[in-house]
Amino acid sequence: MQFKNLQSHSRLLLRQLSLLLLAVLIAASPTLAQQPTLQRPRRVEQQPPTNAKPGTEEVGEGDVVRVETQLVSVPAVVMNANGRPIAGLRAENFTLYEDGKKQAVANFGTTEAPFEIALLLDTSGSTRADVVLIRQAANAFIDALRPGDRVAILAFDTVAVGPARTAAVEVLAQLTDDRKSLRKAIENLGSSNGTPFYDALLRITNQVFVEKPRDEVRGRRAIVALTDGVDSTSEADFEVARAALLRAGLASYFIQVNTEDFVEDRLLKDCQDDGRLSLSAKQLQRYKQIFVRGARAEDFTDFCQMGPFERMQISRDLYNLARREMDGLAKNSGGRNFTAATLRDARAAFALVANEIGTQYSLGYYPTNKARDGKYRAIQVEVKGISGKGTVRAREGYFAPKGD
Repeated sequence: MQFKNLQSHSRLLLRQLSLLLLAVLIAASPTLAQQPTLQRPRRVEQQPPTNAKPGTEEVGEGDVVRVETQLVSVPAVVMNANGRPIAGLRAENFTLYEDGKKQAVANFGTTEAPFEIALLLDTSGSTRADVVLIRQAANAFIDALRPGDRVAILAFDTVAVGPARTAAVEVLAQLTDDRKSLRKAIENLGSSNGTPFYDALLRITNQVFVEKPRDEVRGRRAIVALTDGVDSTSEADFEVARAALLRAGLASYFIQVNTEDFVEDRLLKDCQDDGRLSLSAKQLQRYKQIFVRGARAEDFTDFCQMGPFERMQISRDLYNLARREMDGLAKNSGGRNFTAATLRDARAAFALVANEIGTQYSLGYYPTNKARDGKYRAIQVEVKGISGKGTVRAREGYFAPKGD
């Protein structure tokens, strides 16, 4: 009896093992299984559906997705014939083109949406004696922004590097809408003996705006810089900083402070004079590379051996170069330049910037050109369906991603 029960139990066990083996074989066969056990990488080339968040796609657990396109943000300001901003426009009022080809508007932010701003305050050179005026102007700018706008504050300071002292970029406040903490950061403004302007632009893209924007501020990020723009100590190159800004889609606003007369007067002083200023080794090297490439390197190593007219010419060329660089950054990004003859005029200029930011729309699109070739692509924005003639100032282009 026990032997028969054992045989019956064995036959049942063999039948269960056979069924289990058959199930495994069916699951392993691509023609019989309903789903493969391995998930292959999928290439996402189409635009997301209208009800999806920009830059996202609904995928199953375990899927590997390669995103071929990125949302390109385009800040835009629309003005009427009298130069006043036009509010109340909708996405259908705008037409977008990339390299002449029409693009579908996938993301739209109205003028009421909040902004994120990196505020750069240049306290080097001639502005060192007027830090109080800079503080007053910066606080007025903070007060002019709207609730919900977030600001980070950067400035230049002098730090010790071994036995030497050098100018450095300092982040005084990360992005926040806490006005009290922003005012405290402004009170902590220091000063420096140099201007690492390009380093500051890179710091903004690499640290302040390193995280992807929240949906409500997508396409609504900006740099606002109070500076003369004449770099003297940066490790970074202008073209590197420019490319980083264009990739990040930041609107660039500059309040250009006129410090040229102050600097030129002190450049002409004797090198033994305590009140003199000198061009840095980096400035002289950069000047040679841009303006006189064929000159001997030794002719641009000792500032004190240069004559007064040579010093003056180099200074003027560097100031004009800085103005062209800031003008180009503002124009390419959809921002704007404002001029402050003195720091006393900076407060009024900051008010104009705050008003400009409050009238900016943000458009976004997924390029139909999905090539990751790193090339520059031109953007054109047109406005329609408004009464009278309207003009648009918008981001002019960007560099496509590069890679496989």
